Amino acid sequence: MTSAQQTTSHRRVRGARKPLIAGLAATAALVGAWYATAGASTTAASGLTVSATSVTLSAKFPYLTAGYNNSREWTRTATAAAPDGTLRVAWPASDGIHVTPLTAAGKRSGADTIVKGAKEVGGLVAHNDGFALLTRVSDTNKWKETAAAIVRYTNGKKTFQTKLTGTATHDTSPTLDGQLVWNGTKYGAYFVVHGAGGFADGHFGDKMQYVTAKGKKASGGWSWGCSHNEGIALHAETSGAFTSLCFDDWRSGLFVSTGIGAPDDAPVVQREQCWAGYCGGTFAGRTGDLVKSASGRYATAFASRGAASAKKNPDDSSGRGWTVTPKTGTHQVAVAFLKNRNTPAAAKAIRLSSTTGTEHVNVRLAPYGKDKLLLSWESLKNAKCKDGTCTGTFAGTHLRLIDWNGTFQSADKVVATRITGDIAVAKNGTLTWASVPVTPSYATALTGASPTTKTLKITQLTP
Repeated sequence: MTSAQQTTSHRRVRGARKPLIAGLAATAALVGAWYATAGASTTAASGLTVSATSVTLSAKFPYLTAGYNNSREWTRTATAAAPDGTLRVAWPASDGIHVTPLTAAGKRSGADTIVKGAKEVGGLVAHNDGFALLTRVSDTNKWKETAAAIVRYTNGKKTFQTKLTGTATHDTSPTLDGQLVWNGTKYGAYFVVHGAGGFADGHFGDKMQYVTAKGKKASGGWSWGCSHNEGIALHAETSGAFTSLCFDDWRSGLFVSTGIGAPDDAPVVQREQCWAGYCGGTFAGRTGDLVKSASGRYATAFASRGAASAKKNPDDSSGRGWTVTPKTGTHQVAVAFLKNRNTPAAAKAIRLSSTTGTEHVNVRLAPYGKDKLLLSWESLKNAKCKDGTCTGTFAGTHLRLIDWNGTFQSADKVVATRITGDIAVAKNGTLTWASVPVTPSYATALTGASPTTKTLKITQLTP
């Protein structure tokens, strides 16, 4: 574990944060089009046939959240597959976080378990006998903010609740933007923290905490890392440090944080203009996943504006700050690879779209069969961008196969409805999404209360 780094005082808020250098046009023209092997010869989109069923909810689910600049973001649901093939879906309601049990086919198999007092879905692990949830719970601290916690339920009963922040560690977690994974022995929780005393008082960073099967904090991880962390990805490993990525807005880009935490040491995957909201949305909720191949390589996908230039910020006395001029005004679909858990591949991130008038959101990646990856995203046509966020008209959910070189392996299949969200991967390779069955709207900011639904759509795709 590395020692934490002092940061310039700033608070993490859901509002626009201006770049340090003025004059960065929000509608910069695309420089270049297709990169590396992107757009190589494709095959038919055979097998990309999705099936869907509906699940009636026991409470109202407020499914929209106001993001940066009040942009419309989908309130996170987490879907996870247990070893026996059954599924769990976590979603928030006014009385806490509901966890709905489903059969392998996506149909309700019992009553919800309600984690009362819980405030956010930060990650979910499904077990044959229940689940573990990364969430936020009430706490006493100087900011009057919530604490991060892992809650474990076994056969319908709470078996432990372990707070991961508190007075002793001088931190809180008013928003998680997190991930929770399990390697069969221990959990790994990666999430945003807010300093509440000590050297990091009032600053925002991230924290990685391991927890045993019985709910005890385990060694490893770190107390302070990427700052601000604008997005988190995490993959469980059978031994050693769990593989992790973060979007850091100070160093400005996507970094490998595996085992080290400290952003000064984090290897660069891709430079991006990452002022609040500019990176395309929180990595766990709106963009990105981390997939491991049989050979030990990793792939991640994200919404990217690229970097026309990247240089250290001369006005930052710490020497850590970077200024990135984006290549495009809208976010395009990108994929990047790591050659192992600690090291990015030598090749740069591959941009897989080049439509400057279209915004791409909710970019996700999942394993597909033995040697392919399923890439999905939503497109917004007639995009208008300001301060790093864009509005536009929903133009469908896209599904496309790529290989481990970033080469397209299928035609682009466009589905007229939204089917994105955390993807559960079953042992047989079936992919499952839980999403809200409404027509997406990104035309205006969200300025009032969220609409609600009492239905989830469970979508599945089997290779």
